[in-house]
Amino acid sequence: MPFINEIIRHRSLSIVGLEKNTGKTVCLNYILRRLNEIGHPCAVTSIGVDGEQVDAVYGSAKPEVTLYDGTTFITSEKHYASRRLVSEILAVDPRRTSLGRLVTARVLCGGKILLSGAASTGLLRQQMQQFRQLGVPLSIIDGALSRLSLASPTVTESMVLATGAAVSTNISQLISRTRFACRLIALDEVEPQLSQRLSDIPQGLWAVDSDGVPHDLHIDSVFLLDKNKDNLFSFGSTIFVAGAVSDRLLKFLAAQSTISETHLIARDFTKFFVTPEVFNDYIRRGGRISVLQRSRLVAVTLNPTSPQGFTLHSDEACSRLTEAIGIPVYDVMKV
Repeated sequence: MPFINEIIRHRSLSIVGLEKNTGKTVCLNYILRRLNEIGHPCAVTSIGVDGEQVDAVYGSAKPEVTLYDGTTFITSEKHYASRRLVSEILAVDPRRTSLGRLVTARVLCGGKILLSGAASTGLLRQQMQQFRQLGVPLSIIDGALSRLSLASPTVTESMVLATGAAVSTNISQLISRTRFACRLIALDEVEPQLSQRLSDIPQGLWAVDSDGVPHDLHIDSVFLLDKNKDNLFSFGSTIFVAGAVSDRLLKFLAAQSTISETHLIARDFTKFFVTPEVFNDYIRRGGRISVLQRSRLVAVTLNPTSPQGFTLHSDEACSRLTEAIGIPVYDVMKV
């Protein structure tokens, strides 16, 4: 898979899935193996528990995570104790998790391990800073379940999106969901100066005037939009949402007479909790959407087999997905 050359151009990578069992661990193992073959050092951790032999939900067999000599990693004390590799401890975080403290270590003799890392994106950012201080050029975060939040550009510079039959065994529905996710990931960025002005705003809805100056609208919830609609556009037609973007917000904006002039700005694609139908209606009516930071999607991978055992035709699914989203899709089960 040629996307390895793209991955090593970045300092950090997240592997996320549209659903559980879309082949994230297989993809991680492939990436780790290829990085080892080309001699590119990396560090790896997880936002949940990855590498377990048996799926906790479906009871099916799962691939373990294989780490190679020289790889730096972070996992919990519990899973560090059960590792099947030789390593040296570099640091132990005094803060405790449900599985004990988090151990930072370097592999001396490769083998298998369970990865269980930070529970928050804030702690993940600290850990990647720690990896950089140790001189590791690439940090990889493997996402548990379907945590798209770790793919935020505020956490990692690049991402691999895993999709497959676990999302839907209907190829048309699979294409629709994957294409919509890729559309959100590819949303245009605002200009850097405006992004810098808005990035430190913690919450709420803000208006942005023609000079790019933000103004607090003092609207704490989308449920208060109806009561404040007369003030919503008092500084212009550009609105910044510091938190989540919901169907309710898009529906409200789409119903306004100024929709053709409305420009909605979100922090990044992980802040969208919307359905394709509502999103597409907003765009069809003339509304614009941008983000402060755009995620760099380096690859889309496919697991053609669902947890229930149904298998899509791999070549057909990859071909149709590639045509729909405009970038190559790779079957991770063939590597």
